[in-house]
Amino acid sequence: MKYFARAVKEAWRHWPALAGALFCSLSVAALWGANIAALFPIIQTTLNGQSLQSWNEQRLEQAKIKLAEHRSQVERLQGQIHAAPNADQRRTLEVQLGMQQTQAGVQRATVAAAEKIQPLIDRFLPDDPFSTVVLVVVLVAVATAIKQACALLNVSLVAHVSQSIARDVRTRIFNKALELDRRSFANIGISGFQAQITHTTDMLAGGLTSFYGGAVTEPLRIISCLCGAWFISWRLTLASLVFAPVAAFLMLHINRRVRRLSTRILDRSMQFHHIMLEVFNAIVTVQAYTMEDFERDRFRQSTKQYKRIAMKAALYNALSSPITELLGMGMLCTGLIVSSYLVLNQQTRLFGIPMADQPMSIPSVTVFFGMLIGAADPLRKLSGVINGVNTGMAAANMLYPMLDSKSQLVEPLQPKSLPAPHRKIEFRNVTFSYDGANDVLHNVSLVINSGEHLAVVGPNGGGKSTLINLLCRFYDPQQGDVLLDGVSVRDTSLNELRRRIALVSQQTELFNETILHNIRYGRWDASEAEVVAAAELARAHEFITGFPEGYETVVGANGQRLSGGQRQRIALARAFLRRADILIMDEATSQIDVVSERKIHDALAEYGRDRTLIMITHRESTLALASRIVRIENGVLNEVAAPAKAA
Repeated sequence: MKYFARAVKEAWRHWPALAGALFCSLSVAALWGANIAALFPIIQTTLNGQSLQSWNEQRLEQAKIKLAEHRSQVERLQGQIHAAPNADQRRTLEVQLGMQQTQAGVQRATVAAAEKIQPLIDRFLPDDPFSTVVLVVVLVAVATAIKQACALLNVSLVAHVSQSIARDVRTRIFNKALELDRRSFANIGISGFQAQITHTTDMLAGGLTSFYGGAVTEPLRIISCLCGAWFISWRLTLASLVFAPVAAFLMLHINRRVRRLSTRILDRSMQFHHIMLEVFNAIVTVQAYTMEDFERDRFRQSTKQYKRIAMKAALYNALSSPITELLGMGMLCTGLIVSSYLVLNQQTRLFGIPMADQPMSIPSVTVFFGMLIGAADPLRKLSGVINGVNTGMAAANMLYPMLDSKSQLVEPLQPKSLPAPHRKIEFRNVTFSYDGANDVLHNVSLVINSGEHLAVVGPNGGGKSTLINLLCRFYDPQQGDVLLDGVSVRDTSLNELRRRIALVSQQTELFNETILHNIRYGRWDASEAEVVAAAELARAHEFITGFPEGYETVVGANGQRLSGGQRQRIALARAFLRRADILIMDEATSQIDVVSERKIHDALAEYGRDRTLIMITHRESTLALASRIVRIENGVLNEVAAPAKAA
C-alpha cells in the first residue's frame, strides 16, 4: 500500500489537472443526483395535475395547519404533565410531548422551506403542469449533456496524469538500469527491466487511472444519491444499507487475495519474458542444435503457470462484481419492502422502530427508489475500480523497491580530479571475487606506465577481463585498490574516469542506427570530419564509402548487416574518436579474418604511438604489438620475460 501511495502522491505534481478532474467528478456526482431528484416535480405534476406553485402553496397551508395542531398538543401535554398525579404518568406524557415537539419541528422546517422556495418557483417555473414537465425534461437533458462533457474531460485529465507518471517511471527505470553496477544489473536482467518498463508500468498507470478516475467519481456519485435518499428519510436509508458491513468485509478479503495474486502474476510474467528474450537472442544456437521443441515446451510451461495464477486472479476479480451487485440489490429490495409497507399502510413505524416523521407520499417514495437505483449503478462499477487499484498496488510493490535500490558503485561526494597528462595505472594488492567465495584475482599488483603497450595473456577464466572490469570500475575489488595517476578510481567520478578510457570488446556492440551514429558514439560532439578521420585511421573509411548510403548506412540490430571485421573496425573507429589516454582491446581480434586483423593491427600501431594500450589476447600477431607481456592464471599475475618467448 505504501508504494502505491507514493505513486498517488507523485501524481500531485500535476495538481492542476487533478484539480480539474476532481471538479469534473464533483460536477458529475452533483448532476447525477440532481437528474434523479428532478423526477419529483415530474411525478408530482403528472399524478396530481397541478403546477408546482399550487402544490407548494398547498403544502405550505397543510404544514401550517399541522404545526398549529402540534403546538396545541404540546401546550395540552405540558399542562397535563404539571397536573399528573404520579411519576409514571408524567413519564408517559413526556414521551408523547417529545414526539409532538419532534413533529412540530418537522412542520416548522417544512413551512420554512416552502416559504423560501415559493418565490423561486413563482419566478422561474411555469404555472402550467405540462409546461413544468417540459421545462424539467429540458433541464435534465441539458444537465445530462454537461455531465457527459465533464465525464469526458475527467477521463482525459486523469489519463494525462497517469500516462505522465508512467512516462516518468519508465524514464527512472531506464536511468536506474544505466547507473546500476554490473552485478545489480545482472540480478534484474534485461528481461526484468523490459517487463518493468512495459507491462508493470502499464499496470501502475491503470491503477492510477482507476484511483483518480473511478475511485473518486464513483464514490461521489454514490454519496450524492445517498445524500438525496437521506434527505427524504435518513432512517429508511440506514435500513437499506443493512447489508453494507457484510459486503465490505467480503470485499476486503477479496482485495487481499487479488493483490497477492497480482504480485505472483508479475513474477511469472517476468519469467516468460526472460525465456522469450533469452531464446530470441540465441536463436542461431537454438536452431543449430535443434532445440526448438525443448524451448517450445519451456515457454509453454512458463505460460501455463502464468495462466493458472491469472485464472485465480480473474475468479477473485469476478467475485467482486456480484458482491457489489448483491449489495446494490439488497439495498433496493430492503428499501422497496420497508417503504412499500409505510406507504400502503400509511405508517411511520416498522416493528415499533420510527422510520419516518410522517407517512411518505408516492412521489417521495418514487424519488427515494430513484436515488437508491442511482447509487446502485456506481456501486456496481466500483468493483472494476477496486480491481484496477489492486493491480496498481501490485505493480507499485515491484517497481518502487527496484527504483529505490542503490548501485554498489558509490560516487564520491567530493570527487578528485585526475592529473593530466596521464602517467601510470596501478593495481595495488587487488583481490576480487564475483560470488564472494572464489577469488578471480588474488593479491594482484601491477604498474602500467604511460605509453606502454601491455599484452595480458592466460587461460579462459583466469582473470584477464576482470582486470579490465576493475580498471573501468564496473566492479570494485574486495581488497586492495586500483589507481590512475595516483588517484584511487573510487575517489574520482565515474564520468571522468571512463572519459580517460576507450574500450573495444570481443562482442562488438553496435546500435541499429547509421554508421555515422555508431562512430560518433565515441564522442558525440565530434564533427563529421573528425568521424571520417577516425574511420580512416581505423581502416574503415574504404568499405564505408563503398556502401550506397556511405556513413548514413543503417547497420541493423547489433550490426548484423556488416561482417565481423567491418563491425570491429567501426568499433575501433569509435574508440579512436574518443581520443582517450588509455585504449583497451579485450580479445577484439579473436573472431575476425586475417586481412581485417592486419588492418586493425596497422591502425593500432599508428594510433597507439603516444597512448597506453592494454591488449587481452591469445593471438601471436597481436603480441607483436606489445612492449610488455603479463600472464594471469588462477587469479595470480606473473610477468613474462620477453614478447618473443611468449610467442
